[in-house]
Amino acid sequence: MSHEPPRSLENDGHRTVLRRTEDAVILYARSGRIVTSHWMDLAVPAMQLRPGTTLDGEAVIWHGGRLDFGAVQARAASSLTRAYALAARHPASYVAFDVLEHPDHGPVAARPYTERRALLRSLGFVTVG
Repeated sequence: MSHEPPRSLENDGHRTVLRRTEDAVILYARSGRIVTSHWMDLAVPAMQLRPGTTLDGEAVIWHGGRLDFGAVQARAASSLTRAYALAARHPASYVAFDVLEHPDHGPVAARPYTERRALLRSLGFVTVG
């Protein structure tokens, strides 16, 4: 998971909200649809995050030293069997732009972006995928 500003990755990934609950990680598409099954390579290592953490960001795939939006689209639109095969060949990474819920401060989406950015950084740098 990195802390890149959103403008540097626009249109290169699949916008995804990542929510760490007490027992799981749930990933949501922008539409609100649960997409965890297609991005298990992100969900499993995101269990390192503390419960009560909700992040806004993008699932991205690096291929040949570049972000590969086509690979992201293929994964998001594939069957589960194909998504698992694609993940094995080209694992995803998660780029967090914002924190929506913080384990120590609860829901923070209404706070100014500068405060949320500091809270995001306070979570520590965690590499996911």
